[in-house]
Amino acid sequence: MKKFSQLVIVFVLSLISFTQAQNLPSSALYHDLLKFKETKRILYVAAHPDDENTRLIGYLANAEHAQVAYLSLTRGDGGQNLIGKELGIELGYIRTHELMKARERDGGRQLFSRALDFGFSKNPDETLMNWDKEKLLSDVVWIIRKFQPDIIINRFNTIPGTTHGHHTTSAILSSEAFEISDRADVFPEQLKTIKPWKVRRIFWNAYSWGGQYEPKEDKQYHTFSTVGDFNPLLGETYSQIAADSRTMHKSQGFGSTSQIGKGNDFIELVKGEPFTSSPFDGIPNRWLEIVNGKEIETKIDQLLASFQFIQPTQHVQQLLEIRRLLNPIQSNDVWVAEKKEHLDRMILQTLGVKAEFIIKKEIGYPGEELSTEFVFNNPSGLPLRIQSFQGQLFNQSFNQIAVNNQVVVYPLSFRVPVDYPVSQPFWLANGIENSLFDIQDPSLIGPPINEPSIAGTALVEVDGQIMHVTIPLRYKYNDQVDGEIQQPFTLVPEVNVSLDKNNVFLIPGARKDLRVEVSFRNELKQNGSLQVDGLESSQYKVELLSTDERRKRMVYSVTFLDSDQLTKQVGVRYVLPNGQSFAQDTKRIIYKHIPNLTYFTDTKINLVKMDLKISGGKVAYIQGAGDDVPEILRSLGYDLTILDDAELNQRRFAEFKTVIIGIRAFNVNQSLANNVDQLMEYVKEGGNVIVQYNTSSPLLTRELGPYPFSISRDRVTVEGSPVQVAYNHRLMAYPNKVTASDFEGWVQERGLYFASNWDANYQTPFTMNDPGENPTQGSLLFTTFGKGTYTYSGISWFRQLPAGVPGAIKIFVNLIEQGNGK
Repeated sequence: MKKFSQLVIVFVLSLISFTQAQNLPSSALYHDLLKFKETKRILYVAAHPDDENTRLIGYLANAEHAQVAYLSLTRGDGGQNLIGKELGIELGYIRTHELMKARERDGGRQLFSRALDFGFSKNPDETLMNWDKEKLLSDVVWIIRKFQPDIIINRFNTIPGTTHGHHTTSAILSSEAFEISDRADVFPEQLKTIKPWKVRRIFWNAYSWGGQYEPKEDKQYHTFSTVGDFNPLLGETYSQIAADSRTMHKSQGFGSTSQIGKGNDFIELVKGEPFTSSPFDGIPNRWLEIVNGKEIETKIDQLLASFQFIQPTQHVQQLLEIRRLLNPIQSNDVWVAEKKEHLDRMILQTLGVKAEFIIKKEIGYPGEELSTEFVFNNPSGLPLRIQSFQGQLFNQSFNQIAVNNQVVVYPLSFRVPVDYPVSQPFWLANGIENSLFDIQDPSLIGPPINEPSIAGTALVEVDGQIMHVTIPLRYKYNDQVDGEIQQPFTLVPEVNVSLDKNNVFLIPGARKDLRVEVSFRNELKQNGSLQVDGLESSQYKVELLSTDERRKRMVYSVTFLDSDQLTKQVGVRYVLPNGQSFAQDTKRIIYKHIPNLTYFTDTKINLVKMDLKISGGKVAYIQGAGDDVPEILRSLGYDLTILDDAELNQRRFAEFKTVIIGIRAFNVNQSLANNVDQLMEYVKEGGNVIVQYNTSSPLLTRELGPYPFSISRDRVTVEGSPVQVAYNHRLMAYPNKVTASDFEGWVQERGLYFASNWDANYQTPFTMNDPGENPTQGSLLFTTFGKGTYTYSGISWFRQLPAGVPGAIKIFVNLIEQGNGK
């Protein structure tokens, strides 16, 4: 299979691409013209989605009219999710698109390095034990050289211990890259395609936790005191732009209300040239550095001075004249290419052009014949000649005039080659190595997402000049509630293999079978076989359960008879007689605030063989922000019921041996918070309750248990950190004996948001801490209350159980088995 052969991923997403293009009101066109004139470039650097200061980015992009890029080292893969159960790379995928939506709103653009967010880190030393510093420094230098900023603004400073270790590391890497990005002897392999670049100054976007930043006398700083001002062209304040941008971080619950009135933002000089009145002092006007640049700038000023807000189409000839001066200029500087694309976009938007490349389905597969439609409309009286519409898979000549609102519609059919790549996000294509995405192609370091799977470029002649208008293939339909909807067209494998679980437990009482659904995009191919990689044929049995010819799918059962290891990962694949095999499952993530997302996972499962005593029985689960713990418990053999809001009462609880509260439930579930008394009555009458972690704020109630305790921000981030255990405690002894080996092989962390200030009635069987820190006992509280038992735990069961960590599973089973045996 070709890997990304169709992707022409450029560092800056094409400004003339009609992916998200909208024809703008004349005031916004005037604002866009101001941005076209300005040549300042700013790189803002931090570590995660949500780290960025949207108010400052919004101000710099819309008041200073600068080109502002936010470099987030990570995609936020290691965080928590308020709106669903997606975690890890799925959460990173969501947050990637939330960042892009945020940048659409505040006028910036989005960039990334190769770094994986591996979870909370307390200092940069710990962070750089996970990240390869040299590779990440190379990424930052590459992005500086490619984007060519005049100044850099770090969100965080370089002082360890003041914030998240990833935060501090982002500032350290940025500061080091600032010093070396102009040196030809540093990462010389990059200079095959880009050149060294000198940044004038690097700043810290200064702040003080919990209060207003107070400038220090020994530091040179600048105040942006107009970040709360009103922009009459956009009809809103920069604070409103910032709030709307931040609200796009919905998976983190960052809905924001705009500040009203004046506001200040400070940047403090870290390194570089001193300045007198502005951080942009001495930064040259790039127009004066190119041929025709002075003349171009003069014509821009003339256009601005005479701008017609009622009939902006009168200015198309002026824009075309600027284009005649700009287009012949040959330059390797990225800003010149961007200005050319920016100008073409403005010309088409001023004319009101609408161009679409649409299809009546969202998903296709390599080898399929696609029926699409090219649509082009020019409502103006200036004739546009469409010469052709070309793509990697087609080349259609037109030579047709579009003018006076006469729509050009052309049906276009073509076949996708069988070896054409599917729509896998490029950073997920080669896996993860040492907490970095394995991205070998440097052109893929920086861009937020893939270019469209299929796109076309219309060659459009305007008054003797040729423009290239790139249009992605989109699925367009009408929703009865939301009206017109457009989604990216997505290519998936012709044969899909899906598994009903990620873990199979080889323990007494657990389900040892796996359901496998093999579905076909084209024709049902029943002559293949289902195979398991990594096991002998005597260790599993495959049975075909059903064949559905109408839906083109077959369902298999795979029963695992034994495994020669305690924990082992095996693969499942569907193999055709010609040797072609399929071992990928299509995953979809659908939320209204971002496009529909698709990615592919290898069809692998964990076989977990352990000596584990489970009584089974009825268990209830009350969901919070979302996690995969219920499916693990079902796989272990528990009869698990998800309770809805109407069932949160003592009478319903009494049917179950244990009631488990999902992660962050007391942050998001108001009905649960309203019925804590019912939950405690259940405990008092002999029930067993397990409450998983909640964040310290916002809490919908402070009454989380039968006795008082608080929730802190304490956590243990090193997954292999030592744990002191009260092995004689009932939780460690019944029904499964816990040993030191049960704390090996954990993933990402021990836990987070531990309890604090707990009542003396609680017992604390665990003591743990990160290296160099004081021990804490707040990871798990246990108590008896009346006839029952209660546990609050900040241990990250929501990560450990889905990962199939045997020791964590054993301890959680012991928590459940404290129930009364119903």
